[in-house]
Amino acid sequence: MPELPEVETVRRGLEPAMVGARFTEVVLRRPDLRFPFPEHFADRLLGREITALGRRAKYLLADLSSGEVLVMHLGMSGRFLVTNGGTTIAPGEFALPAGDLATHDHVVFRLSNGATVTYNDARRFGFMDLIPRAELETSRHFVGMGIEPLGNELSGETIARLFAGKRTPLKAALLDQGLIAGLGNIYVSEALFRSGLHPEAAAGSLATAAGKPTQKAHLLSDSIRDVLNEAVVAGGSTLRDHAQVDGTLGYFQHRFRVYDREGEACVTPACTGVVRRIVQSGRSTFLCPHCQRAARLRRTRAS
Repeated sequence: MPELPEVETVRRGLEPAMVGARFTEVVLRRPDLRFPFPEHFADRLLGREITALGRRAKYLLADLSSGEVLVMHLGMSGRFLVTNGGTTIAPGEFALPAGDLATHDHVVFRLSNGATVTYNDARRFGFMDLIPRAELETSRHFVGMGIEPLGNELSGETIARLFAGKRTPLKAALLDQGLIAGLGNIYVSEALFRSGLHPEAAAGSLATAAGKPTQKAHLLSDSIRDVLNEAVVAGGSTLRDHAQVDGTLGYFQHRFRVYDREGEACVTPACTGVVRRIVQSGRSTFLCPHCQRAARLRRTRAS
């Protein structure tokens, strides 16, 4: 499933084609994706201008002149194709054979600037919804959602407040969307490695008994922000089905320090460790047992 940097990469690719344009035609080639389309979906889009294109966690948010927000989720394999000026920006290396791609073009947006934006989803696990802007944060998609990891709220103090007293393994706490929204398996493994934190350490170890952040809490906050920003600049990780909006592959996957590197030497200079894979809640976690050993299951005492 695309993670936050992949979604942000798609948002940046779609923004020039969509923002400021109006929907002149909306073609739905089936009645549903993961969920049925909202009632009168096409009619509610027609003639509306896209005033902004944002992101919340792994959701794309297109603000409309009607006051509604078009909410789009890519699911497992969703992607957008943009046609403009007679040129279609086509997919690159996908897991699916190229000849089958057109059969998975489920939604077509034709815009007033001449662009056509097509949503393609082989597995149909993505979805689209329309929600009034004033009700967005309390809607079923976003109610109870945690802070944005690339927003101003993320800090060592915030991590300490969210994790204080929790015996939950650190990796599980970071994947809890009610605490920090949008973090996924890949980048959590990478951020924990950079922070020298063991994924099985108690989340509460990042707060003192007085609830203050430890030095590792500040380091983890910085590492999360850094690894996500680097991935956005590089175009995401592009694992399996996912590609950038123009179909080209991103390059951040070639800079993973631990993820999917089981059995390889640790990249930290002078470290003699070998990357290990462990399973947490049915998902693979990658770590260097030397670099991340110090934080293993240790709780920090108040000074």
